[in-house]
Amino acid sequence: MANTFKNSVTGSVGTTGVKVYTVPAATSTTVIGMSVANTSVSNITVSTTLTSVSQGKTVYLIKDATVPVGGSLVLVGGDQKVVLSATDFLAVTSSAATSADVVVSVLEIS
Repeated sequence: MANTFKNSVTGSVGTTGVKVYTVPAATSTTVIGMSVANTSVSNITVSTTLTSVSQGKTVYLIKDATVPVGGSLVLVGGDQKVVLSATDFLAVTSSAATSADVVVSVLEIS
């Protein structure tokens, strides 16, 4: 089994849900970090969903959380981890157009 650390970087997330990380086929992943930064001139709210393709479900990791101007929100990090299966994905939506940057750090196991 190969273990690979990776980052997925997505800029300018807006009001339409954007996939910020998708687990490759035949791979499982541990999300070890996830941050959303506000790049706009106003407070924004962000929501992050996890879609489990194998279970046919989409759930919120966080819903409508406020991120202040110049601030960031750490959704995963420290003792908090999220395990994903092959083809599962994370998506982020913001309350304002092109207002959020997202970094997802993972350990892929294939």
